[in-house]
Amino acid sequence: ARARRRVLLPTPRALSTTTTTTVAVPAPLSAAELEALLRRDHYSASTRRFHSLRPLRSHPSLPLSDQPPPLPTTTTATAAAPPSPSFHLRLILPSRLKGRPLPLPSLPLRLAMLSAASALDAVFAPRAATFAYRARHAAIRYLRSIANATWFFRVAIPRQPFAPRHVRRLLDAISGKVDDPGFMDYLRELFLSDAVAFELGGSELCRGLPQESELTSTLLNIFFDPVDREVMAIREEVHKKNPRVKDDSVRHTPVRVYAVRYLDETMVVTSGSKMLTLEVRDRILSVLERGLEVKVDRFGSSVHSAVSEKMEFLGMEFQAVPPSVLHPPMSEKAKRARKMYLKRKAAEAQELKNARETRRKKLGLKILNHLFKKVRRGHEFEFAFRIEDEVRQEFKGWAEETVVEYFKSQEHRRHWHRLFTSGDFLSLNRVRDQLPTALVDSYDHLQETLDKFLMPRRGHDITEDEEMLAEEEDERQYEKRIVEDLTELKMRVNAPIELVRKAVKLAGFTNSMGRPRPIKLLICLDDADIIKWYAGVGRRWLDFFCCCRNFKMIKIVVSYHLRFSCFLTLAEKHECTKRQAISHYTKDLKVTNENGVPEVYFPTEKEIKMMGDKNLSDPKPVDGALTMILVRLAVDDTSLPCLAHFCAGTDTALYRIRLLQNRLNVDPLNEKKWVQGLSAIHESLNKKCLPLCSIHASDLLLGKITLRGMRSSFMTVLIGRCY
Repeated sequence: ARARRRVLLPTPRALSTTTTTTVAVPAPLSAAELEALLRRDHYSASTRRFHSLRPLRSHPSLPLSDQPPPLPTTTTATAAAPPSPSFHLRLILPSRLKGRPLPLPSLPLRLAMLSAASALDAVFAPRAATFAYRARHAAIRYLRSIANATWFFRVAIPRQPFAPRHVRRLLDAISGKVDDPGFMDYLRELFLSDAVAFELGGSELCRGLPQESELTSTLLNIFFDPVDREVMAIREEVHKKNPRVKDDSVRHTPVRVYAVRYLDETMVVTSGSKMLTLEVRDRILSVLERGLEVKVDRFGSSVHSAVSEKMEFLGMEFQAVPPSVLHPPMSEKAKRARKMYLKRKAAEAQELKNARETRRKKLGLKILNHLFKKVRRGHEFEFAFRIEDEVRQEFKGWAEETVVEYFKSQEHRRHWHRLFTSGDFLSLNRVRDQLPTALVDSYDHLQETLDKFLMPRRGHDITEDEEMLAEEEDERQYEKRIVEDLTELKMRVNAPIELVRKAVKLAGFTNSMGRPRPIKLLICLDDADIIKWYAGVGRRWLDFFCCCRNFKMIKIVVSYHLRFSCFLTLAEKHECTKRQAISHYTKDLKVTNENGVPEVYFPTEKEIKMMGDKNLSDPKPVDGALTMILVRLAVDDTSLPCLAHFCAGTDTALYRIRLLQNRLNVDPLNEKKWVQGLSAIHESLNKKCLPLCSIHASDLLLGKITLRGMRSSFMTVLIGRCY
């Protein structure tokens, strides 16, 4: 019982009136202890940092609503049984009778689960496979770097709950490295109380939704570790059988197996034959079905050609294409435009240089005129320093620039060459024989120098040489491009533009014709809140798809459909035309704050145009912001505190959550009526009210925070007040 109580959080002494025995809190692990800990086979002390969270329960910064009740009256600490994790859950009832309630953990339970995740990461993260990524964009960049892909497949796992058989195998894997019965009991009770509950094969994992748990990603990485080990063994076998040829004169493409896993999604790419890919797939599916008891869709896990077919993975589309598709050559029109651009830039630079020379001449004439007048009047000049060297250096630089510019002209060079070479009598043989040899050699050297630097070449000869060099360079580039297209393949990453357009239409940004339309549910919000909601959706889309090849299509969706839908919503609110709304808010959707200072929340057209790959690790998907609208209620009651954690603000406003699936009466699991891969917030939060201060309301609308950062204790209290 004592080992079990070590894992669960004890009752804070600040709220208890009983006398309890003081329990010593273990000190945090040092760097040397952590290094020794990671080298052990079994980790009986791996949860020491988890147990060190015990005093957080009585921290004065925690709100009273999140504090657990005191333990029963006892005389010793060992006589009281700690409360289970279900005691720290708040059930949010759905608005319809057939709906399922949503259990939300309190802040102490969330901190306990975060501490448990940290303890597990300290044990299992150093041994994780290199292709088991914890960030979407990191996995996408690795796939984008794969060369010469020929076949690929995705492990298709149908939607299924993480059942007790999966929990049993997960806990067995953890107990093999962690020797702590109390910690194992705590994890088991988390699953029994539904504090940690998720589905395999779904689309709700790590998307910032309130039904997610802090332990999900860590537990999934531990659960799928046998699959990672099998893939590592396959890769090692293939690499041994197909070594890389070290001869640089031979173009050799070795057979390789590449894999990427993000949570429960796995994609395998090979550069070998289809039979090899089928063998790899069968071995991986065998581990999932027999070793982990996970149902697998074998038809969805079919092997596809990487060249002729597309593969959807992590919300992106992947396909192997020749390098010329990713980096196409410049067309003739683009080449002419570039020449005109360079010519215009050279003319502008010459104009600036001429203007600078003109200013120098005018300034010099003014100085000489002033000095001449002073001298005529009999004034003497005394300087504290000598300026002869500075003036000499300046005039020397000007003279060198003038000479260089002068001799760039063909006419000037022809003129001086004619002056130096005309009328020379030393070129006559009868005269050269009578002169000393040193003089004749010096004269010949002078003629060679004149011909080298001053003899002008004909204009058509220069043009022919330049054209010949340009043609040779084009031929070399063409040959190189043809060889690369025949011997290399690069992975192209595209955004599923059809799914994005379907999501835009489903959310109400566009009508059936694909044109922007207003969202009337947002009319009750302030102008700034309307713009912030559109900005949150747009920025999340831009951040998530910034690494795609067709990122320009996403820019058009945000810059046109979302921007003009926002204009139409503002025009509908103020009963004016779209042109008047654009004239008032400008195309950048500027809105003034309380101090009268204009602010811009929606990305401007110039900002969107300059956007590219931001090298983000794991940007938040658009699901939570797109499927939720906050409607402000006309309530003057400001006594409720802000629902955000560690916020003591009381100047709040009530917002009601309106979910997209409830407004449309659509089941998110129905892919025909819903968007494939688009997750949804749990239906029990529909029409629930949130008291938020102005700062956290703005952050929630802009997508900087999610509903996971809200306290669950007030949600159940506010249900009766909102109806």
